[in-house]
Amino acid sequence: MKDLNTYLKSGILEQYILGDLSKEEMLEVEKYAAVYPEVRQELEEIENALQKYAEKNAIEPSERNRSRIIDTLQIEDTKIDVPVVSIQRTSGDIKFYKYAFAASLVLLFISIVLLINLNSKLKESYNQIAVLESGNQKFSNQVNYMERKLSETKNTLQYYQNPASYKLITLKGSDKAPEASIIVAFNPDREEVMIDMSNLKIPLNDKEHQYQLWAIVDGKPVDLGVFDSESAAIGMKKMKSVKSAQAFAVTLEPRGGSVNPSLEQMMAIGNI
Repeated sequence: MKDLNTYLKSGILEQYILGDLSKEEMLEVEKYAAVYPEVRQELEEIENALQKYAEKNAIEPSERNRSRIIDTLQIEDTKIDVPVVSIQRTSGDIKFYKYAFAASLVLLFISIVLLINLNSKLKESYNQIAVLESGNQKFSNQVNYMERKLSETKNTLQYYQNPASYKLITLKGSDKAPEASIIVAFNPDREEVMIDMSNLKIPLNDKEHQYQLWAIVDGKPVDLGVFDSESAAIGMKKMKSVKSAQAFAVTLEPRGGSVNPSLEQMMAIGNI
């Protein structure tokens, strides 16, 4: 929608309430109402205004006033010299007003019923549009996830297809986690260290702990950063830089990492 204010003032919302639009135009209004709160609020205000107008004009004259009017019109011939023709004409007028009054009440009742039904259908349309948009959003999220996963997979392949630049070291599980397996890509020239999160096989850590990667340099552990084990993790995770290393190891540490590795929590280790 290019100009929301112009759309609100165009009169199309009033036509929608009165049912003067085509099916396509009504669907367009309902779509905009679901997307723009201003359109939905304007529709509700128009409905309220029409209903208030109907209620305000649904004034039934009191029985006393009606009796006085009818008594005034129904006067005996002996008191007022009015031709017979004139009396018949007045009686017809009375009947006409009675019928007109009854018809106005019927029209008012029908208008109120139509407004209630229209309001119900409008709310139902809002709900249907909300369900459709929710489904579309879920589908869009799934597509975005698959596209991101494909992109990360293509990015990961370059580390496996370029062994001259990246050394692939497989860290095998310790007695703490015998099924664990972690692949580390190491480029000493660029001082890059990456963990393949897509092929990460290690128990899920809790909120109080994280896994910490260490490089063994000249027999001493060097911190390379922390990471979480996530079932939906994809791609390569870049860790801290290191120029040379003889091995890599992973320990389970308190969240945020430790200055020195907890050897009793050694999860995996692999030599270069």
